[in-house]
Amino acid sequence: MTDSTRTAGPADNVPGRRRQRFAGISTRAWEHPADRSALVALRKLTGFDDVLKKLAGLVSERSVRLMFLATAVKTSERQYPELYNMVRDAAYVLDLEQVPDLYVTQDPKVNAMCIGMDTPVIVVTTGLVELLDEEELRAVIGHEVGHAMSGHAVYRTMLLILTNLATRIGWIPLGNLAIMALVTALKEWFRKAELSCDRAGLLVGQDPQASMRGLMKLAGGHNLGEMNVDAFLEQAEEYEKAGDLRDGVLKLLQVLPQSHPFAVVRVAKLKQWSDSDEYRSIMAGAYPRRADDPQAKVSDQWKAAADSYGKSLKDSKDPLFTLIRDLADGAGSVGSKLKDTFTGARGNGQNPEAE
Repeated sequence: MTDSTRTAGPADNVPGRRRQRFAGISTRAWEHPADRSALVALRKLTGFDDVLKKLAGLVSERSVRLMFLATAVKTSERQYPELYNMVRDAAYVLDLEQVPDLYVTQDPKVNAMCIGMDTPVIVVTTGLVELLDEEELRAVIGHEVGHAMSGHAVYRTMLLILTNLATRIGWIPLGNLAIMALVTALKEWFRKAELSCDRAGLLVGQDPQASMRGLMKLAGGHNLGEMNVDAFLEQAEEYEKAGDLRDGVLKLLQVLPQSHPFAVVRVAKLKQWSDSDEYRSIMAGAYPRRADDPQAKVSDQWKAAADSYGKSLKDSKDPLFTLIRDLADGAGSVGSKLKDTFTGARGNGQNPEAE
């Protein structure tokens, strides 16, 4: 591991501070266990990606590229040079040989994505560029480079295609149900993939405050003087443990249609990872290498995913997850908790049937 003291652009464009470079790093270093287990399993299925690409023939990748060339600005040394250098620097830090093309599209909505079937491209909106400062943008671009390296672009593109297809065949009940089942499953995977690439963005920027600040701005806008990361983390904790069982159910229903985790959840998860031994080990040079990827076992990844979900369930303060823990532990008071929750009695000695 060496220091990243330059971008992959012109020699006079150097980062404002030193960052570590991770030679030969495997995407397993930043992938969330649930994301990683799904990807390893899919990659072990011979021909799966080929089938997926054929299905994606519904949309021509060449036409998508031509559309961006025609309607967006392709970054270069003469167009958005700072962003151009950022994507090259992100590729250098994560040791990615082929630097993805980066386009800026006119759109007030704050968004960034990595799409493509064979050669991923990164697209950011003007709304995003105008919202974030340099270090926050660096984390976002690192996030998207992480998507490219993890092979997420092909599945993200498929998610977009299936979502559009579902709207077109909505009048066919069974067809729409089948498509929406796939979309729901892909969204669950993609929410974990977003947590993965938040970590990749942190490895590129190596500034936890900037990474969390950028996510906070996605929720609250550009007026940073009126916001505080620590307060936003407190808000995340309040969201985690808020309310009773009914709130837990509502939170679950609210997240299911989302392709991204909620901003407060992403900040809390990223803070947790940035404080972990895993992150410190990577920064110290002890990280998985891509040369060892062929030896990765599906069973190990599934176990890691199961352990991750189990730990989340164990540590969660969400009322719904608390009930699930009680069920798993065989708690005899579950029936009483359910009755009290949905009739309004909340442990204050009140008898709901006496009202």
